[in-house]
Amino acid sequence: MADRQQRADETRSVLTQLDASATEYATQFVNALLAAARQLAASDVHVQPCPEGLDVAWRLDGVLQTVGRFPRGAKSDVIARLKVMAELLTYRNDVPQEGRIRSAGQEVEMRVSTFPTLHGERAVVRLFAAEGRFLHLEDLGLPAELTASLGRLLAETSGAIVVSGPAGTGKTTTVYACLREIVRGSGGQKCVVSLEDPIEMRVDGVAQSQVNEAGGFSFASGLRSLMRQDPEVILLGEIRDRITAETAFQAALTGHLLLTTFHAGSAAGAISRLADMGIEPYLLRSGILAIVSQRLVRRLCSCARECDDPAQALGLPVPRFRLPVGCEQCHGTGYHGRMILAEMLQAECSDLGRAILDRSDTGRLEQLAIQAGMVTRWQRALEAVQAGMTSPQEIRRVLGFSHYGDVRGTQEQENTTDRKTR
Repeated sequence: MADRQQRADETRSVLTQLDASATEYATQFVNALLAAARQLAASDVHVQPCPEGLDVAWRLDGVLQTVGRFPRGAKSDVIARLKVMAELLTYRNDVPQEGRIRSAGQEVEMRVSTFPTLHGERAVVRLFAAEGRFLHLEDLGLPAELTASLGRLLAETSGAIVVSGPAGTGKTTTVYACLREIVRGSGGQKCVVSLEDPIEMRVDGVAQSQVNEAGGFSFASGLRSLMRQDPEVILLGEIRDRITAETAFQAALTGHLLLTTFHAGSAAGAISRLADMGIEPYLLRSGILAIVSQRLVRRLCSCARECDDPAQALGLPVPRFRLPVGCEQCHGTGYHGRMILAEMLQAECSDLGRAILDRSDTGRLEQLAIQAGMVTRWQRALEAVQAGMTSPQEIRRVLGFSHYGDVRGTQEQENTTDRKTR
């Protein structure tokens, strides 16, 4: 929108005019950059060192956009300032570090990650949703039937709910919304605890803990200790290894509702990845309540144009759709805001359960899940394109070009179902 373009231009101008030789340069630079990122609803800010200074970019609606190249600072260093704000070790620039920017009354949670590179440390600041946004399930934009099913599962007393997807797809936002839903639904009468790395948002009514690998406080060891804290609901920030996964699913089988995130391309793919990690099939079959897989795609701006050219559909079976144009409102991108594409696999189907025990491949698991009623991410994508909410180009950017079979398989399954119904 026009305000976003204006704000971005103003930020570049302000940062360029700062005196890099001043003692307060780094503080002024970081304050101005982060303030603008919050106002523009950026999800990430990248500060990359180069021989000439710092290349700065931010991610808007899921796409990385260049801000400009700026000096590091003569008497005060921008990266060092970010490390101070995130309570990181400023004298260590040879190892990756992670921390949070803690600020009283801050409306946006910010996580800082540093990483050593050829020309010095690069830093990425991840900004999470402002308080008051995405608090509960109904705020996420999930399909109504998926929201209802997930809400019912959150009332269960045992089992694991896994939110999967690549990095930057809103997994953390979803599990926090689930936590708030549990706290709200129980009226504070459930013991809800979390084990995270790092703690990314404060959630009222939840006892949140942050792991410390260097001190021996890992996900696996912390989870074992939590079992003695009389929890009813546990949020495990992320499954990263076999030991953590086994401990998590054992907890899910012993009277605890477990929420966690996992990096996988699809709901069925998450089961296959967990099996490849060495998790016993019986743990997956009995422990998993549901796997929610999600992606974020950009919404088309109102300037989009209608199209029925098959070549522009990029192989998607849609007769008519809309394409991005670009205007002042959308900063010339053709898109404004994002929407969620989600699928939910539930292991309660007997055929699917047997396939998990038989270590079936991802394709077979997905086929059985579709037969049991799962609406895939590809079908959600087709519906969004047909409704004019997003474009074929955006779907291919996010979901790729190598999965046309997923679309075709979904449609063939739906056609079979329709024939049976008739």
